[in-house]
Amino acid sequence: MSVTGLGYEIGGRELLSGLGLDVRAGESVAVMGPSGSGKSTLLSCVLGLVRPARGQVVVAGTDVVGLRGAALARHRSGSIGMVFQFGELLPELSPVDNVALAALLAGVPKRDAYRKARALLDELGVPQADSSEQLSGGERQRTAVARALINSPSLLLADEPTGALDASTRERVADVLFAMPGRHGCGLLLVTHDPEVAARADRVLTLGGGVLSVTGGTGTGSR
Repeated sequence: MSVTGLGYEIGGRELLSGLGLDVRAGESVAVMGPSGSGKSTLLSCVLGLVRPARGQVVVAGTDVVGLRGAALARHRSGSIGMVFQFGELLPELSPVDNVALAALLAGVPKRDAYRKARALLDELGVPQADSSEQLSGGERQRTAVARALINSPSLLLADEPTGALDASTRERVADVLFAMPGRHGCGLLLVTHDPEVAARADRVLTLGGGVLSVTGGTGTGSR
């Protein structure tokens, strides 16, 4: 992923000001910053949910900013996986149904979708259940990671993915997330308020004044 010259304003306030960012395949990048600094807006621009006033967001060779409608939906489905703070699973569906659904919506044949969904859930240690409501908080987040990976995206996004978890569960979910670039060859862009989670990333950046600055990098990944 390559972001160049990204600009976004809301209510007369400039949240992103000529922002630039590259995330390579196999690399993890954490973005920190105070509430309201634009971290979630940055992810929304990468997803194509928010259209910036200027700049480019190139994912898998295509500028997301220039896409509309069905073309944007297809590119997002095939190239970008998203993990939200609360998982955003459909509670009435089983874990495997939640994961397979993302593949089915992308046009993957049913047998292949369920085969890959079960393999990902097994890899991430998610037990079988009749509905996602029967899972623990950590199991739901690992299911959300599996769903984000089902279509083999080049970029995995995570918006405060450990923010609603207790300390021990947070560590297990962070282990899973930061292992994904190495295992699946995707880039990982994660926003968080948690410095311990951020410190696992290959690079740590801080968003402030509409631009990103280097905070640090450990390369510890999944430890």
